[in-house]
Amino acid sequence: MSVIEKISAIEKEISITQKNKATSYHLGQLKSRLSILRKQLLEPKGSSGPAVQGFEVRKNGDATIGFLGFPSVGKSTLLSNLAGVHSEVAAYEFTTLTTVPGMGRGRQVIAVARSCDLIFFVLDVLRPLNQKALLEKELDSFGIRLNKSPPNIYYKKKDKGGINLTATCTLTNLDLDMVKSVLGEYKIHNADVILRYDATVDDLIDVVEGNRVYLPAIYCLNKIDQISIEELDVIYKIPHCVPISAHHKWNYDDLLEKMWDYLSLVRVYTKPKGQLPDYEAPVVLKRGKCTIEHFCNRLHKSIMAQFKYALVWGSSVKHNPQKCGKEHILADEDVVQIVKKI
Repeated sequence: MSVIEKISAIEKEISITQKNKATSYHLGQLKSRLSILRKQLLEPKGSSGPAVQGFEVRKNGDATIGFLGFPSVGKSTLLSNLAGVHSEVAAYEFTTLTTVPGMGRGRQVIAVARSCDLIFFVLDVLRPLNQKALLEKELDSFGIRLNKSPPNIYYKKKDKGGINLTATCTLTNLDLDMVKSVLGEYKIHNADVILRYDATVDDLIDVVEGNRVYLPAIYCLNKIDQISIEELDVIYKIPHCVPISAHHKWNYDDLLEKMWDYLSLVRVYTKPKGQLPDYEAPVVLKRGKCTIEHFCNRLHKSIMAQFKYALVWGSSVKHNPQKCGKEHILADEDVVQIVKKI
């Protein structure tokens, strides 16, 4: 039986198994086996078949955004409008030539998706739920978690002592026997596990696997020119969704604003002494790494050696301008002038 056949068999057994306390251990074991098989499918140890031509997406710029969606939903049009990248499109399916095709190359496409900083799901607004569910299931099955934080679980293997489980809250999904059952599928019999919240079996498996990727995702519901105002009002209330029309370029401002927020990027403008700020080419920093020191190092590594203080205008200071040291945390669209030692 091939790996794919084994995966299908386990998925079928999970779907027909009643979910209750009596079957919880069995389901935990099945999910562990399923995760191990999927890992083998994504990262095979060896292959005797013909070599498959690969591709790569070079990481450059401040962030990498992946566009995922079914044929003829507007991916290429949206990409062309936002990034100025030409992609051959037409009003029928399977005409995109310059984007990465996913048909028959699932492993490679998933590898590219894992390297992105943000995923744009481009969906047809007339049938979004079905498309959304299928795409999410595909990515989730290969360890890509969307709009989620990593599980707050401490896990460490050891040489002896058995399985030790410590919980800092009331548990309703896991107990010591369940943890032993899951770890046993990975041939792990000695480990310390600390649960800091009411975790599930899936959370524990994610931590044990250690190869999960947690990515923000925005669902671009395209072709809103084909729905009513009332339907549009309902769509606006769906989390992580932005209704757009790629063809008419409608609502791009909302999409770009949400994109910037989900990427956690901060724009900082430079101001040379005696000149106006340069609003055309901001220095882009990652939120959490946006101090004056990070800003200087992004400009040039040698600046900090001559750094005296910085003058800052913007929402991160109480008055404009304000003299700040290297530890000051910058906010989006701040303006900074560096003053060097004499």
